[in-house]
Amino acid sequence: MINIGQYIESAINWLTDNFSPFFDSLNYGIGGFIDGFQHVLNIIPFYIAILLIAILAWFKAGKGIGIFTLLGLLLIHQMGFWEETMQTLALVLSSTTIALLIGIPLGIWAAHSDNCNKILRPILDLMQTMPAFVYLIPAVLFFGLGTVPGAFATIIFAMPPVVRLTSLGIRQVPANIIEASRAFGATPLQMLYKVQLPLALPTILTGVNQTIMMSLSMVVIAAMISAGGLGEIVLKGITQMKIGLGFEGGIAVVILAIVLDRITQGIAQQKKK
Repeated sequence: MINIGQYIESAINWLTDNFSPFFDSLNYGIGGFIDGFQHVLNIIPFYIAILLIAILAWFKAGKGIGIFTLLGLLLIHQMGFWEETMQTLALVLSSTTIALLIGIPLGIWAAHSDNCNKILRPILDLMQTMPAFVYLIPAVLFFGLGTVPGAFATIIFAMPPVVRLTSLGIRQVPANIIEASRAFGATPLQMLYKVQLPLALPTILTGVNQTIMMSLSMVVIAAMISAGGLGEIVLKGITQMKIGLGFEGGIAVVILAIVLDRITQGIAQQKKK
């Protein structure tokens, strides 16, 4: 009998014992980053925030989505979940930002290196197929309870799409365009920033959209380790058998998901055109 879990547990315990200063500084840095997002979102009066998001949705996704955004966010406010929605949005945006900062360079590397692509592929498969609850265990051990372990688990769960689609987008750039840019004397760096990334941008933005959606899907799970936000409302409805409360929290999550999805899809469609 092979007890793999015992070895993993020993490795995590060794990391927590020997690298606790590193995890403490990481906890402080990521926590400050998330708190900064949340502070900015809470400073803006709700009516201005709703109006700005609705205008953005109108211009990026069309009049129908703009009206839906306006009415949906007003409904969230009237249900009394505006603060929790801003907490959730801060966690999603901060986790997505960190996931993109790590994922896009990895996708570029995988697009230019077959060896890197072969190594990354099974790792990304593992990250996507591993049950999300499993990520909470090392997250809590490394960072304790709160928003930071929630962000840590969210980043791991949501990063694979942007890595895959960044690599795919760059690999799908037509070979004749690559040859033409080389013929005009473009350096590898110029080719990346002026040819490959602009042409791959619609595909990369699709990866960004998927990363945001997967981050949002972690809301309820992250609430189990005191990440707060709308997930806590839904979790409270489940644990306390308050069906109405859970349903209202679910509606708020759905509205936020639709708004973010349509805006990011609209941006991607505009880039394709």
